[in-house]
Amino acid sequence: MIAMSIPVSVQVPGTTTGAPAELPEIADPLKVAPKDARALSKLFFDRLRNLEEGTAEYQYARNTLIEMNLTLVHFASARYRNRGNGQMEDIIQVGTIGLIKAIDRFELTREVEFTSFAIPYIVGEIKRFFRDTTWSVHVPRRLQELRVTLAKTKEELATAQGREATVAELAERLEISEEEVIEGLVASNGYTAHSLDVPLDGAETDSPSGVSRTHADITGECDPGIELVENLHALAPLLETLDDRERAIVEMRFGQEMTQSQIGERLGLSQMHVSRLIARILGRLREGILTED
Repeated sequence: MIAMSIPVSVQVPGTTTGAPAELPEIADPLKVAPKDARALSKLFFDRLRNLEEGTAEYQYARNTLIEMNLTLVHFASARYRNRGNGQMEDIIQVGTIGLIKAIDRFELTREVEFTSFAIPYIVGEIKRFFRDTTWSVHVPRRLQELRVTLAKTKEELATAQGREATVAELAERLEISEEEVIEGLVASNGYTAHSLDVPLDGAETDSPSGVSRTHADITGECDPGIELVENLHALAPLLETLDDRERAIVEMRFGQEMTQSQIGERLGLSQMHVSRLIARILGRLREGILTED
């Protein structure tokens, strides 16, 4: 969860109400109606620009503006209630960050309503949150944006044609290559991830316990590379038990991929002798791996 602190109290030390001169006393800014908040915000912004940053009076005015306008955050966040996957609290918090940025950058001289100025900041922070944090697998920004474009285009073509659009049709509509379309469609799979323990949709149980099959039951297989790594790890100390000539033979045969005849010429031995030496060395190594605890 995103850590952020929004002041609950706007009380300024040394005063009974917390309100500096020329500002109204607001006991609970969170309960100010939106219509009243718009009028009061103009007054607070006008006073805020004349206050020294860091003072208690400045903090009172700024914090009150934040709390009075939190309804804007809830309004902007409402459209994303079905996209948060249980993250609505985080969405509210990042939206509040956008509100704070808008307050810090707003000037009455802009001659625009604060509401119109703040909403793009709030929505921008929420969209950035989804863009940067909700993909289960890291996908390049280009493909994230292509996913959105593809989804919109697929819906448009499906509505017009009464069927799913083909890759070729999507490529033609977007004026990109079919390879790019496929890349975007594959990248879309990284948006969400599901546990391997989730039962398969519509899977019928075939076990006495009555437990349905999961994705883990049908996904993947044993990786032979894992066994190879384990064997190499076990082989390393065994190679240290060989003498210099034996290690040289192993290096030439399996490292340099020399033939038995070539090894024999290098060591001044017959091909048959080299063959017997290799068989004996491999036998020792194999026995060592099999008997290793």
